[in-house]
Amino acid sequence: MKEILNETLTGERALFQDNELRIGGTVFDDGEAPLKHTRYIELSDCTFKSKYFLWYSNFIKLKDCRIDESGCDGMWYTSDVNISDTVIDAHKTFRRSKGISLRNVQFTNSNETLWKCNNIRLYNVKLKGDYFGMDCDGMEVSGLELEGDHCFDGARNITVRNSVLNSMDAFWNTENVIIYDSTIKGDYFGWNSRNIVLVNCIVESHQGMCYVENLSMRNCKLPNTDLAFEYSTVNADIRGHIESIKNPTCGIIQASSIGEMILEKDKVDVTRTKIICAEKN
Repeated sequence: MKEILNETLTGERALFQDNELRIGGTVFDDGEAPLKHTRYIELSDCTFKSKYFLWYSNFIKLKDCRIDESGCDGMWYTSDVNISDTVIDAHKTFRRSKGISLRNVQFTNSNETLWKCNNIRLYNVKLKGDYFGMDCDGMEVSGLELEGDHCFDGARNITVRNSVLNSMDAFWNTENVIIYDSTIKGDYFGWNSRNIVLVNCIVESHQGMCYVENLSMRNCKLPNTDLAFEYSTVNADIRGHIESIKNPTCGIIQASSIGEMILEKDKVDVTRTKIICAEKN
């Protein structure tokens, strides 16, 4: 592979359509699309200040790099991307890309990042920003720390493990989601979704888990959660107290105690839901 070391590259399309490059200690400064239409590129200790830097590119590796705030819209229509030990300050980093692996990556402004992508692996990733992961398909997530609202809207086929999400309107309109050993805090969790499974999770949410088709919760806790399960089909095993539930469509809800049960016969068929409380109020 040809090597480019310790350079500063400027201008439009500095390495346009170049293939099989090993680039180290280099700054991609003024200009746009420096690595557009490239293949088999390895980058280490590089800084990106130019936007649109990896469009229509394949087989890309970044390690110990920095993407500045000015490097927005960085990787679109790109496939087979492996990024590790990197800080990304730019928004809208991924769009319509596939085969993405991120390990030990920090996004300081992940607004509108990772939209309409598929085949994604996230390991020990920290994110701060809204509308992350919209309309993605096929995600394996472990050790995610997320601060930002509306994450994973419209996403499908997702497995999440050992993660902490502080996000209002998280997992709206999703399908086929399994979450293990994680904490989710934010109002209106999971609306308008189907086939959602939570195992050993803590969910803290005002009006959470409503309008869900086929919701399963196993050995979960719902602290500070009220008006849960409205118009949802649910099988929930909750360890501890639920402040209130409202008009589930059908299923079984088991909890240590429930503060208020709002079951309106003119809204739902209350005979279709079985509620079991270990402690009677």
